[in-house]
Amino acid sequence: MSFFSPLNPPLRDWRGKTVWIVGASSGIGQATAAALHAQGANVVVSARKSADLDAFVVAHPGSAALPLDATDTAAVLAAANELLARGPLDCVVYCAGHYAAMRATALDLSDMQRHVAVNYTGALNVLSAVLPSLLVRGAGHIALVGSVAGYRGLPNSLAYGPTKAALINLAETLYLDLRGKGIGVSLINPGFVQTPLTAQNDFAMPALLTPAQAAQAILAGWAQGRFEIHFPKRFTLWLKALRIMPNRVYFYLVSRATL
Repeated sequence: MSFFSPLNPPLRDWRGKTVWIVGASSGIGQATAAALHAQGANVVVSARKSADLDAFVVAHPGSAALPLDATDTAAVLAAANELLARGPLDCVVYCAGHYAAMRATALDLSDMQRHVAVNYTGALNVLSAVLPSLLVRGAGHIALVGSVAGYRGLPNSLAYGPTKAALINLAETLYLDLRGKGIGVSLINPGFVQTPLTAQNDFAMPALLTPAQAAQAILAGWAQGRFEIHFPKRFTLWLKALRIMPNRVYFYLVSRATL
């Protein structure tokens, strides 16, 4: 692979490919599942809300529902084994998420632990369940949905931000470990998207996207072989610039912007 070649094998033809999306009952996960179904993929949707999954299957004939709590290690392993018994997984997307605004002046330990369980440990459960088969096959793709909130510390993100920062680091390490094994790894870092999670926010969300727009950005990133897929760039590029600023400048600017 040359320095300028895509970091991942481009994923353009989804016809007949099996994609398992964990966290697909609403928002980005559901919209991505719908977009992949439209491209001819065999989509399996998982989440805790079985009624929402069933509604998706009715609306998207040929897809399949597999209700699942990603924080249940044994249940994740059983679900993965069930799917792998049917055939190989071409792409596994971890999109399950939990979010509640939190500051250090009102720290809620149990909710912080819930963030870790859903946003990070759930991803580890899925990876542990599917990686052995992907390695044996020497093919497949893993996508983790992080967030630009994981770039640097932000107000109200005491519980959420650290879990997304952990996912970013995890994805980068996975890429380094798997790049020579035939397995692609991508990291999806959205800005603000209209989902049940962001509906809790009581502030104006710049460059807000619909889930369908987010899904199209994700598919475009996969088609280009990108490692990090971040969007919308008119917002995320500013956050990337903040990421490399000296601490004194960063804290000053963020404090002024969030008064």
